[in-house]
Amino acid sequence: MATATKYIELKTEIPGPRSQSVLARIDKATPRATSVYAPLVIDKAHGSLLTDIDGNTFIDLTGGVGVLNVGHTHDKVRQALHEQVDRFLHTDFTVVPYESYVRLAERLNAKFPGGGPATTVFFNSGAEAVENAIKIARAYTKRKGIIAFERAFHGRTLMAMTLTSKVHPYKAGMGPFAPEVYRVPFPYPYRCPYAQGSSQHECDETCYQAIEQALMLQVAPEDVAAVIVEPVQGEGGFVVPPKSFLPWLRAFTERHGILLIVDEVQTGFGRTGKFFATEYANIRPDLLTMAKSIADGVPLSGVMGRAEVMDGPGDSQIGGTYVGNPLATAAGNAVLDIFEEDDLLSQAEKQGEYLMTRLSAMQKKYPVIGDVRGLGAMVAIELVKDPQTKEPYSDLTARILNYALHHGVIMLKAGIYGNVIRFLAPLNTPLDMLEEALNILEKAFEEEGQH
Repeated sequence: MATATKYIELKTEIPGPRSQSVLARIDKATPRATSVYAPLVIDKAHGSLLTDIDGNTFIDLTGGVGVLNVGHTHDKVRQALHEQVDRFLHTDFTVVPYESYVRLAERLNAKFPGGGPATTVFFNSGAEAVENAIKIARAYTKRKGIIAFERAFHGRTLMAMTLTSKVHPYKAGMGPFAPEVYRVPFPYPYRCPYAQGSSQHECDETCYQAIEQALMLQVAPEDVAAVIVEPVQGEGGFVVPPKSFLPWLRAFTERHGILLIVDEVQTGFGRTGKFFATEYANIRPDLLTMAKSIADGVPLSGVMGRAEVMDGPGDSQIGGTYVGNPLATAAGNAVLDIFEEDDLLSQAEKQGEYLMTRLSAMQKKYPVIGDVRGLGAMVAIELVKDPQTKEPYSDLTARILNYALHHGVIMLKAGIYGNVIRFLAPLNTPLDMLEEALNILEKAFEEEGQH
């Protein structure tokens, strides 16, 4: 098939000579734990295009791992940052407050799923938001237990790493972990162990019963402070649970006086076609964590929640020197402006529709694509050796991604087996640019699928 390019421009082999030089310096200057995925070194980027120091231009479908929903170096974000740099860079909000922090909190509170009254506190990273959500939940409930799910990813600090499910590479050799964390199954429609001969409804109900039974075997519900859940699992493989799952979970937690924390670090800020994915379930969580696309690449995260719950901790029990930095809150307000002015939620829906249509057509040609799934623009494909056995095809996944990278398209894998290809393009990526990228992807299946 033809793979004519309009946006991609490759002037050297990948990596190019200048990138090779810097990559060699990385090996000497940094520990192996910071190993990089793409063998190239960025020079500049704008929108969904990234150019390396050798002059090669790539279509970036990683979005900084879901951080750049409004695209690289959006003009409004750049302007807001330049204006803030000329005014002041830091005070610590709890020492000398600034209006941009308050304004961003007010605007986000108005978007709290299920409605207010809600309040928001800001931090630096997604893991830090998760850590503090747990602190808030325990302070409010006076309970200790936390329930997390299989395949969950919540970060790499101590509590967040404990909540994270995947052992390699995140947890191996890093124990002991935080106590009072218990794990239960997460519904995985493509690999549901209860689906044999059952209707989807029966499968869902059986799965929910298994979750409840797994919990009861580990801890008394009255000792549990909170359940933390991703509305769509991110690093776990873009697993979209049944529509009934979050409403069921909300009812379960309310029945036992347990708080519900929804981790919207990767799903948030329009990725699924709603500002927060929780909106699809029509429920009101107690706490919500957010980060990644909140400020277009400037480090910022937050915990939003019911005002009563958020006031659980005492004075100065949560916070930090750099949290809610004025540069970050300026960028965050600009991001919200972009969502409102450019109708990014509609663009996310259109992107998702295009991806699902194109990838489903590709699945018919290449049976190794066992599943095409997603919510809004949060779309993924899962590769398997056989559609019947669903054995993960991890090595082919790696070859596909490598082929795409060396032909100008940067994408990432996910899933506990590394056999899921996920799409995290900026929400305003032109559809003809996505088409060019998927032409490369289809060529990769044509070439590598024969090996």
